[in-house]
Amino acid sequence: MVQIPIKRAVERVPGGMMIVPLLIGSLIATFLPGMPKFFGSFTNALFTGALPILAVFYVCMGAGIDVKATPYLLKKGGALFITKVGMAIIAGVVLGHFLGEQPISSGMFAGISTLAVVAAMNDTNGGLYMALMGQYGRKEDVGAYTIMSLESGPFLTMVTLGVAGLSAFPWPTLVGSILPLAVGMLLGNLDRDMRDFLGRAVPVMIPFFALALGAGLDLHKVWQAGLLGIGLGLAVVVFTGIPLYFADRLTGGTGVAGAAAANTAGNAAAVPALIAAANPVYEEAAKSATLLVAACVVVTSIITPIITASIAKRVNARNDARATLDSSTKRGAAR
Repeated sequence: MVQIPIKRAVERVPGGMMIVPLLIGSLIATFLPGMPKFFGSFTNALFTGALPILAVFYVCMGAGIDVKATPYLLKKGGALFITKVGMAIIAGVVLGHFLGEQPISSGMFAGISTLAVVAAMNDTNGGLYMALMGQYGRKEDVGAYTIMSLESGPFLTMVTLGVAGLSAFPWPTLVGSILPLAVGMLLGNLDRDMRDFLGRAVPVMIPFFALALGAGLDLHKVWQAGLLGIGLGLAVVVFTGIPLYFADRLTGGTGVAGAAAANTAGNAAAVPALIAAANPVYEEAAKSATLLVAACVVVTSIITPIITASIAKRVNARNDARATLDSSTKRGAAR
């Protein structure tokens, strides 16, 4: 049978396994809105079951988090984690004061909300970070994502919105938002076989919950969201990237790891819907926030590697110059 490289083609798109199914779901929702209900049964469930799929996704993701991180991983990962989340809290407090829970309703910034900005800043693209660190950074810094992976899910976004003084969430909802991740961590750390078993399911579920999320989006707003998404992506890179760079330097790094963490994870696009499900006051903001965060994923996936490569090149050039100088000094001393 003729083979078509579908997976390879999808993966050529930055965040493709999230973005492409999201777009397909959006196209169906825009031009064939009654199709899932017409077929009903499992087909309808596939287009409306984002939340159950996401619940399983976070259990499997939690299984990959190793609590026995070395002191270095705790120091490096903790510094980047605190910096990234801290910048999201600052943005949430400032925007929350001016915007509240609702998105901007008109003008060129229509659709922007505190929820969109916080969700975009709170979650680091682990795959991209580890790939960049594997190419440009230290091997030990790759493992720092063990700590940063705690950003996954809606929990920190809920906490950030509460800190910003916006509509809070009752404690059972807060606990419930992190419980699947915690259960996964428990299973994965008690049994390595469970970690391997559950961990393999993480990438598989991404296109499925992305399709279901896309099925709730209206593509008539995509152009506007795309332009705003570019701006939001740039804001994430600059607003979180600069503090992350210095946090990395302060913990003995070169700044490369900090630059590599200045992006948005693909699964962050799922957070607005989860927030709206937990507190209906965010329903209106979640509609545009999902598109904005999805656009932000693409933008940061393109910009972050360029900036990381540039910093790594500068660091290497500086190290080479220092090595040449040291070598010259030693030869002069030998004479």
